[in-house]
Amino acid sequence: MPASIADPTLWWLTIGAVAALLAVDFLVTRRPHEVGMREALGWSAFYIAIPLGFGVWVWNAHGSQTGLEYYTGYLVEKSLSVDNLFIFLLLLTAFAVPKQLQQRVLLIGVAGALVLRGIFIALGAQLIASFSWAFLLFGAVLLVTAVKVGRDALAHTDHAVDVGSLRSVRLIRRFWPVTDTFDGPRMRTRLADGRWALTPMALVVTAILATDIVFAIDSVPAVFGITEDPYLVFATNAFALLGLRALYFVIAAALASLAHLGHGLALILAFIGVKLVLHWAHGVWAWVPEVPTPVSLAVVVGILATVTVTSLVTARRSRYAAARDGAHSA
Repeated sequence: MPASIADPTLWWLTIGAVAALLAVDFLVTRRPHEVGMREALGWSAFYIAIPLGFGVWVWNAHGSQTGLEYYTGYLVEKSLSVDNLFIFLLLLTAFAVPKQLQQRVLLIGVAGALVLRGIFIALGAQLIASFSWAFLLFGAVLLVTAVKVGRDALAHTDHAVDVGSLRSVRLIRRFWPVTDTFDGPRMRTRLADGRWALTPMALVVTAILATDIVFAIDSVPAVFGITEDPYLVFATNAFALLGLRALYFVIAAALASLAHLGHGLALILAFIGVKLVLHWAHGVWAWVPEVPTPVSLAVVVGILATVTVTSLVTARRSRYAAARDGAHSA
């Protein structure tokens, strides 16, 4: 397995801290309620302050290079998690999840994503340790994903979700009866005839957990393109995921305005894919250059800043054009 800055004690402390934070989130959401902006902003600030503060410790304890790798990896994972939130938004809308239940669904999705990414990280680290061509494989995965994301962004693909077409939903309905209405946060409920049936809550949770697998395939190779340290890979993934429940309610309305986010994510995935391929090639031919971590950080920040600005400008122009057309028609 690749070298790590963490000893077993730090690993267990980190896993314990992540589990404790998840437990707190489950306690917060045990009573279904609609999340207000003030609550969402408070929790989002809390979950951003933790990884930023942890990065200061990494920087001071292990040097600027490791600190840069950590912050770059966290930024990449946080960027990809915003795209994940867009899919979560579509699923919650498609299943008509009541607002007071949405944060519980999101939290279950986050817990599932943490478990899946932990598995993928362990497998990825072992693959890298055993086979040098693993970097080439990860790079190819990211480049293929970048092409798909870029095509969807250029084509303005409609991502509306047809619940009935989801394989996970069709499979469940084949074996169990499903009610038409939610019964609070319960996954199953008793019918009038005494039989047990699943609720739509079970279906939406299953759909989100299924999408977690796809997200893990993209995100884990992406952060391995920044650092080979499995501990930093786990930490950046965990910190990026933990704040998703609160972040969802902060930026759900703003996601529609980030029209160019898909273009930016495609560029970031393509850049990291090329970086991984160059890293593999450098191990075979020493003359092949590698991409330094500071350059990676600058590229990721530059892409995110550019697509945010262009998205906001485009949204503003669209609102202006709509207002002008409305004035002319009146």
